[in-house]
Amino acid sequence: MVDIARSEFILGGQKSGKSRRAEGIARDWLAADSAHQAVLIATAQAWDEEMRERIDRHRADRAQRVPGIATVEEPVALADALRDASDARTLVVVDCLTLWLTNLMMPAPLAPPRDAAGVAVAADGLCAAIAAAPGPVVLVSNEIGLGVIPLGREVRAFVDALGRLNQQVAAACERVTLMAAGLPLGLKDSA
Repeated sequence: MVDIARSEFILGGQKSGKSRRAEGIARDWLAADSAHQAVLIATAQAWDEEMRERIDRHRADRAQRVPGIATVEEPVALADALRDASDARTLVVVDCLTLWLTNLMMPAPLAPPRDAAGVAVAADGLCAAIAAAPGPVVLVSNEIGLGVIPLGREVRAFVDALGRLNQQVAAACERVTLMAAGLPLGLKDSA
């Protein structure tokens, strides 16, 4: 059984085991007490067929691995969704902050993108919701700043913004775990 912190931030590359770890924490939480509940806040949006298929696969896999978890889809108003789902007996998983930031900075057609100040306000609101959550919160995000400097101003701005968001959420959480090849590496544990 995984020791469950009041708040845990899980970072890693694509297919590093981030979501699986978050689901394992939710599964352990549900198994620990019949009064416990778990909610996953999904931030992905299906803008093309491949993404629809990916979301469907995630839903099916999650239903098998954590049958008792409820799902709420919220691509933008994440702080509000976290506040709404939070309860002392409910563990909330947010998967993932990378897609949430994408939705803020590169929204669907006809929606205005958030500038740096708008992203900062949204990040502050998220961190306040994490701090106010009466039950445990597990957040997932990608670590994308380890590679070469990307081409293009917009992509560099996104990598910078995600780096700032990840630092801010890491500071707000009791535990921070880096996933690599399915293995957790503890970066911070003040639980």
